[in-house]
Amino acid sequence: MNPPCGRCNKPVYPTEKINCLDKYWHKGCFSCEVCKMALSMNNYKGFEKKPYCTMHYPKTSFTIVTDTPENLRLKQQSLLNSQALYKEDFEKNKGKGFSVVVDTPEMQRLKKTQDQISNIKYHEEFEKSKIRSDAPPPENRQEQELQASNPERFNQPAGQISPAVASPPSGGKRYQALYSYVAAEADEVSLQEGDLVSDVEPIDEGWMFGCNQRTGKRGMLPANYVRPI
Repeated sequence: MNPPCGRCNKPVYPTEKINCLDKYWHKGCFSCEVCKMALSMNNYKGFEKKPYCTMHYPKTSFTIVTDTPENLRLKQQSLLNSQALYKEDFEKNKGKGFSVVVDTPEMQRLKKTQDQISNIKYHEEFEKSKIRSDAPPPENRQEQELQASNPERFNQPAGQISPAVASPPSGGKRYQALYSYVAAEADEVSLQEGDLVSDVEPIDEGWMFGCNQRTGKRGMLPANYVRPI
């Protein structure tokens, strides 16, 4: 019995039989699956038991690896190995007192914010310490410089003022200095915050006359620098 042709399924007689790709073909049926060009045993290329010419032979491509049980096992084993290495490194570095932090843009932003907050707190503490400090304020240093440049004025006995200043009658109110003040004229009196001023009498708008009990000096002083007590 003659076998069927792999292309047309008609009987193939021995005189025209081609045995190739586990099939029998008529000489005219042994052609390319795409362009139908006649092939021979010397120029054909087989793919999935079908003949192709060189031009239309299917190109092989990479395929996606499926998650077979073996692949899943290997993946799980790799994950376990990574965790074991991480734990081993952690145990080694645990006693060193530090850890390596990746310097990412987010970490840089957080570090910069923390530095800014630290600088603000430092300046706040510095300003508070200046207020609590017993060191003389800048106003006192200016007063000392004035005293060095004009010793005759500051060498007058306590309770006396320049002859150009006429002392108003005593018996005025007592005031306390709210701010420090450096005398700018010979008839003025310097103040430090908290000084007590006695025998205060108003002179004109914004100015008073009194005696600084700390220094014993008498003279004019700005009215908005003191408050009554």
